[in-house]
Amino acid sequence: MADTGPAPESITAVPPDDPGRKLSIVNPDSPQVRHIGVVGGTYTILISGQDTGGRYCLIDMLVPPGGGPGPHRHDFEEMFSVLEGEIELTFRGEKSLAKAGTTVNIPANAPHFFRNVAARPARLLCVCSPAGQDEFFTEIGKVVESSTSPAPTLSKEEQAAFVEKAKALAPKYRTELLGP
Repeated sequence: MADTGPAPESITAVPPDDPGRKLSIVNPDSPQVRHIGVVGGTYTILISGQDTGGRYCLIDMLVPPGGGPGPHRHDFEEMFSVLEGEIELTFRGEKSLAKAGTTVNIPANAPHFFRNVAARPARLLCVCSPAGQDEFFTEIGKVVESSTSPAPTLSKEEQAAFVEKAKALAPKYRTELLGP
């Protein structure tokens, strides 16, 4: 007898359209887009979790030479496409170089961090699924004017306050900071 596929009762129908969800067409220079200075870089929230029903968020990251987050991990998937420049990614203690044109997927819960090791800024598109990282960055960072505005320079006291705020809020956003 030929296999005809799953029994009809086991097939799941596609849910109906949700007219409450709207199409997102984003111009990164639009006044509605948020630009956030975080860990020395400028992160532009292109698509927020609010836009996707919490399914994912899309963040355009401008990372200056030497910039990037410290060691951390989180319980959601994170994917970067390097648009310009290059980053050195440390994943579970092993280093890799990702240049323009490269896409990197970081599995949930894996310890990682990255650093811009080049002499010019790197630009990455970052997808986090499910969303939440967009809200974390908005809560811990400082609003800047545009996607190319440099992140504010923080005094030692402001840096210490930033670290304490990030540590306090990290669990709320399913993130664990692993280093100094």
